Amino acid sequence: MIGTSVLHQTHFLLPSESPQVNLRLKEQECLTLLRRCMNIEEFRQAHAQILRWGFFCSSFCASNLLATCALPDWGSMDYASSIFQQIEEPGTFEFNTMIKGYAKDFNMEKSLFVYCEMLEKGVQSDNFTFPSLLKACTWLNAIKEGMQIHGNIIKLGFESDLYVQNSLINMYGKCGEIKLSCAVFEQMGQKDAASWSAIMAAHTSSGMWSESLQLFEEMGHGRSCRPEESLYVSMLSACSHLGALDFGRFLHGVLLRNFSELNLTVKTSLTDMYINCGCVEKALCLFRRTTKKNKFSYSVMISGLAMHGRSKEALELFSEMLLEGLQPDDVIYVSVLTACSRDGLVDEGLQFWNRMKFEHGIEPTIQHYCCIVDLVGRAGMLDEALEFIRSMPIQPNDVVWRSLLSACKAHHNLKIGEIATKSLVRLNSRNPSDLLILSHMYARAKKWEDLAKVRTELACKHLHQTPGYSLVEVKRKVYRFVSQDKSHPESEDIYEMIHQMEWQLKFEGYSADTSEILLDVDEEEKKQRLKSHSQKLAISFALIHTAEGVPIRIARNLRMCNDCHTYTKSISKIYGREIIVRERNRFHHFKDGACSCRDYW
Repeated sequence: MIGTSVLHQTHFLLPSESPQVNLRLKEQECLTLLRRCMNIEEFRQAHAQILRWGFFCSSFCASNLLATCALPDWGSMDYASSIFQQIEEPGTFEFNTMIKGYAKDFNMEKSLFVYCEMLEKGVQSDNFTFPSLLKACTWLNAIKEGMQIHGNIIKLGFESDLYVQNSLINMYGKCGEIKLSCAVFEQMGQKDAASWSAIMAAHTSSGMWSESLQLFEEMGHGRSCRPEESLYVSMLSACSHLGALDFGRFLHGVLLRNFSELNLTVKTSLTDMYINCGCVEKALCLFRRTTKKNKFSYSVMISGLAMHGRSKEALELFSEMLLEGLQPDDVIYVSVLTACSRDGLVDEGLQFWNRMKFEHGIEPTIQHYCCIVDLVGRAGMLDEALEFIRSMPIQPNDVVWRSLLSACKAHHNLKIGEIATKSLVRLNSRNPSDLLILSHMYARAKKWEDLAKVRTELACKHLHQTPGYSLVEVKRKVYRFVSQDKSHPESEDIYEMIHQMEWQLKFEGYSADTSEILLDVDEEEKKQRLKSHSQKLAISFALIHTAEGVPIRIARNLRMCNDCHTYTKSISKIYGREIIVRERNRFHHFKDGACSCRDYW
């Protein structure tokens, strides 16, 4: 802390020859010295010179001293705070500097406290005050405080300032208030690249992927501004979630035309987009052409290979990463263990579990425990999986028990399935799929009374299964289908194509698997319901609107049923198409009547 007494007695530090010294010139020298500071030691020397010549009394010099200490990456907010406290009457610039400095240092609470002090002292805010304050509210998810600041913005007449408006759009969007974010955006007279970037990021953070892509096209038609790379990262994320490959390719082309060299974040986002749109070869090609890779690049690629069932390649890439000298973290080990689980590599998975703990010193998280339960459970080792859960040093959560329950369904183990379901009920799980899986198991075992009890429990708890849907992209537009869907304008053609597909399937010996339909209806009604599952409607639509030989890519929100899996294998052979289906975090590549999962699924 710099003592007050020193700052108020600076005239005693002046050298005896001071009358002959050009003080204005000396002040400029001190300010130049400040501007050249590259670290805190150099700053201390410049600070000492300013004190020596008594220039701290100059508000201009004090402001520069404060800004130099608070804003650079090498700066110190503790040191800046000690300087700020010695300024007798700090003005708008000084308060803004402290607010921005704390926000830059991710000390968001202090940023807001400084603003409160600013209001208490009656210091006038300006348009530079609010962007950092709104950034602090965004990080703290402090929507109430953000709305109060918005009120002050309107009161002071800064609601039409472009930078303030952009900050408001970003704050509301990231705090989940998409309607307020849109309201600010729509009221703007002039919009720049940051405005569009903020509103699109607001939509992507709210899971409104299609809407964000529509906004991107709307911005493009206006041609009023050139987007920055950060905007493309948001758009590529939207393409990843929608499986919108054509739009993703379009964005890739725009990036190549507008930027001579893409940064690592954008390259990794492109890799992730191609992975999530089913083009794992293209993703690998991009990854290999990236000369300087980091841990995140490897994490995306290892996870992607695991998602596509290419587990051995994922493990080879992990070994390559270690040879590059990059240390794995807990996230990468989740991908590694998932890769082992997807391919039934039980021994290898347990070896990696031990390496993670003892070689790399990573404490297992609940995600890692879940991976081991999934690994052992998928392999049919259900007793071992249950014992592993009971021996966990941390409390198993609903995801762990749900992994065990899914394995019980796959291997028809009703006894352990009941244990897993009871554990989920004790955890107050509100996921209807837990009881639905148990009801499937009771139906298979023909325990109709138990099935009726589960159905009654579902009704009493008002639990309803999230409707399944399938997304398919045709000509850079994403179409959404739900089961029994007849809302599409081309519905008649889609169902006519379904009829043709089923006619072809008869010659392949296909027989509908109605075992997962638990409704009390006759067999023919069950087959009719299976015929119009969302995945089949999406395939039908794609076959109508895409050329022969073009792969069909579908994204689902729920796991596909056994019948859809068998059905899609046969369709891929009959029509000579590769059909790539993403169900949450797993891909199935159907080709020539076979699936990449080899039915280990």
